[in-house]
Amino acid sequence: MAEDGTSGAVHLLCLAASSGVPLFCRSSRGGAPSRHQLPFSVIGSLNGVHMFGQNLDVTLRSARTEDTAVVWKTFHDSVTLIVLSSEPGCSELRLERLLELVFGAMVLLVGLEELTRIRNVERLKKELRATYGLIDSLLGDAELAGDLTQCVDCIAPGDGPLLQEALAGFAEEVGSVFASLVVGGRVVVGTEGWWRLGSPEAVLLPWLVGTLPAQAARDYPVYLPHGSPTVPHRLLTLMLLPRLELCVLCGPQPPLSQLEPQVLERWWQPVLEPLRACLALAPRAIPAGFSLHPDILGLLFLHLEQKRAFFTVDLGGEEGPSPRTRRRLLRSFYVLVTATHFPPEAGSSEEKAEEQGCPTGVPRACYVVSGAAAKGPEGREDPGAGLRLVAIQAGPRRLLLLVSPQSPTHALRGLATRTLHALTPFL
Repeated sequence: MAEDGTSGAVHLLCLAASSGVPLFCRSSRGGAPSRHQLPFSVIGSLNGVHMFGQNLDVTLRSARTEDTAVVWKTFHDSVTLIVLSSEPGCSELRLERLLELVFGAMVLLVGLEELTRIRNVERLKKELRATYGLIDSLLGDAELAGDLTQCVDCIAPGDGPLLQEALAGFAEEVGSVFASLVVGGRVVVGTEGWWRLGSPEAVLLPWLVGTLPAQAARDYPVYLPHGSPTVPHRLLTLMLLPRLELCVLCGPQPPLSQLEPQVLERWWQPVLEPLRACLALAPRAIPAGFSLHPDILGLLFLHLEQKRAFFTVDLGGEEGPSPRTRRRLLRSFYVLVTATHFPPEAGSSEEKAEEQGCPTGVPRACYVVSGAAAKGPEGREDPGAGLRLVAIQAGPRRLLLLVSPQSPTHALRGLATRTLHALTPFL
């Protein structure tokens, strides 16, 4: 298992499907944007082999060399995206979902019509520059997991009902059914309309807000890749506290000037302390007073039907691997259990099997123990050595835990079961 400093590179290529003209190329190395670009000859070869296959009615989806994975995907016979990753343990599932989300980001900020009816390549290149910040964040080492899980990253505020009531009242006054509070790309609370947003906009909108430079207010045009890919909406954001933003999705009305300080003060001044408490929750996702076993170093808790999730490695334990390594381990484990053990929508089929009294082949739990004596390439101990990873599924809920080496293997399932039951009221 590679250490933090040996992470590989990710290269994303976007080309016009018909002509092969490059529209943009973005790269990251070690989780941060990189200026390193692939040579034009490599870009041409990657696109050429894909087009060669198409001419023979063969769809080239993926390939793998000794140290690099490559995935191709064409959208609407108009845009081809190619991603190359030399990150340790990178999977095709991760790269395929990344490409889907990247195209969703392009639609979100440019619109589907501009991407499917390319009239002027140079103009499209300029328009796509608006997507670079969001796309670079998707390629980088984010603290979120929605790009992989396709669920909205959330936090569980201690005063959720109080904030929900204030949000509903504010949304009704400004005439929008789509409103939410967002901290660092995570949704604190949302209106019923906001939770009805489809994929991928439900993941991309809070992610976008988390990547934009800090501003007191914004009036940002966006398209909804699922709900309205050709007609733009307006995303209004207002900063209630540093990093805590109120988001409203609407049409031509209301104007941003209508959201006067008096309106904001009427709804949000009474809940100022609960709002402040949300800021401390951003990296942890769950309330500080919520008790977790001290052996738990990180968790990923998903509700597959609601498409919401908690993802955190900020649970107080300073010993063991770095937060970045913890996130990588949990993400890799999620890929393993999703691709190998748990089908994407296991909850519904499992429940039906139980109702019919029939045995089911869907596993309820699995675990992995990393090698205890592993060494890095320079003789350093692997920061992931001896760690336990356990996953448990119950209906539509799935819990993945990263557990310290001192926790006995035979107790993993019990620990996961108790933790899942304790977290269930939140999702």
